Amino acid sequence: MKRLTNYSIILFVVIIVLFLILPLPPYLLDILLIINISLSIIILIITMSISNALEFSIFPSLLLITTLFRLGMNVSSTRLILSNGGNAGSVIAAFGKLITSGNIVIGFIIFLIIVLVQFIVITKGAERVAEVAARFTLDAMPGKQMAIDADLNTGIITEEGARQRRYNLQKEADFYGAMDGATKIVKGDAVMSLIITIINLIGGIIIGVVQGGNSFSTVLKIYSTATIGDGLVSQLPALMISTATGMIVTRSVSDGSLNTDVLAQFKAQPRAFIIAGAALVFLGIMPNTPHIALFIVAAVLLGGGSSLLRQQTNEKNKQIEQEKQSTAAAPTPESTPSEADYYKDITNVYSLLTVEPIEMEVGYSLIPLVDEASGGKLINRIVILRRQYAQEMGFVIPTVRLMDSAVIGTNQYIICIKGEEVARGEILIDYYLALQPSKPTGEIDGIETVEPAYGIPSRWILPENKEMAEIYGYTVIDP
Repeated sequence: MKRLTNYSIILFVVIIVLFLILPLPPYLLDILLIINISLSIIILIITMSISNALEFSIFPSLLLITTLFRLGMNVSSTRLILSNGGNAGSVIAAFGKLITSGNIVIGFIIFLIIVLVQFIVITKGAERVAEVAARFTLDAMPGKQMAIDADLNTGIITEEGARQRRYNLQKEADFYGAMDGATKIVKGDAVMSLIITIINLIGGIIIGVVQGGNSFSTVLKIYSTATIGDGLVSQLPALMISTATGMIVTRSVSDGSLNTDVLAQFKAQPRAFIIAGAALVFLGIMPNTPHIALFIVAAVLLGGGSSLLRQQTNEKNKQIEQEKQSTAAAPTPESTPSEADYYKDITNVYSLLTVEPIEMEVGYSLIPLVDEASGGKLINRIVILRRQYAQEMGFVIPTVRLMDSAVIGTNQYIICIKGEEVARGEILIDYYLALQPSKPTGEIDGIETVEPAYGIPSRWILPENKEMAEIYGYTVIDP
């Protein structure tokens, strides 16, 4: 049983290929069509639930399998339609009656619109997004690999972490490369659906009129209903798969699932709901407009926006109260220790020295990089450097005194050893530093400078130019 499970996908693909040759009874075709629709819904829900495209890395292969499955059933349904007098099972008949509603022309037009929407809008857009994502991912690989090496050399990540990041980077490149080719399958499937529909319609008319001797109107009604039903049954799953393709190639810009991101980002902008509701109220006042519908939607938007705005205000007030309570509850020193007790701690003796072993002064703009309360990571970097230096050189770096200075520029820093300045530099806090490679593939706009540690020619670039700089081969690091 376990061995059969291991080979289940292989057997499934082989059976799909057999669908192209062997005739299927109508009841079995009904079951397979329902399975196809269910599978498409499952795939669409998965692509909307993941936060990273690599969580569903089998999608390119799955896209090929589902397309082959759909084409196999199209061939089987065509065989039944042409050989069974338009009877290809209850599922196709039900969809055909649903879409035509007694009028063949309307049904055919609606079916044609569905096919064109999938082919021109969704499939073409997903193909373009996958193509651009694949090219940008492959072009950015050298820069990302250099960034991993830089983080490893500075001790920010371990060897195991660097190995995992390289593995994920390679998988990402392989995934988007495969998706670039897999979207061509979706495009071909849409074209093939139109061709099969035309073949079913023309073949049914020839068989019914020439071989069966029936009237043209009777044959057209029978075979057109079956043909449109067959096309709709195959196009609905194809439409969901095409939508899933577009979803998965755009997951790189999201932090969570689509449902979580949409709710969080819409709820974060309550004023947009209020303004939209006010605009609808204004439209509702205008003459010759659907007043009731506009006022109902406007009331929903205004009520929802006001509710979200109150929630945001309450949350901010709670945070302010919590900060006040934590400040009030802070312990106060009960008594000042005597001078003898104070200097029993040898670290307090160092405070008598007017010269620090190592001292770093920063301008006011650089304080957020140093202050841990503001998210500064410089102290953590010093701890990592001290540990690494001790392991490699056998020498412990002394305590580093960090202080702000009003004398130097707001973006400058100075490093002193025993009171003597040994290094001075400038950091633009809202920029990235792009280290220029030996042979860059392109020029990037920025403020020319020199990387202070190794003397590499560099540029301060804006955050929006970061991705393009990595594509050109620059190594980009944050302040």
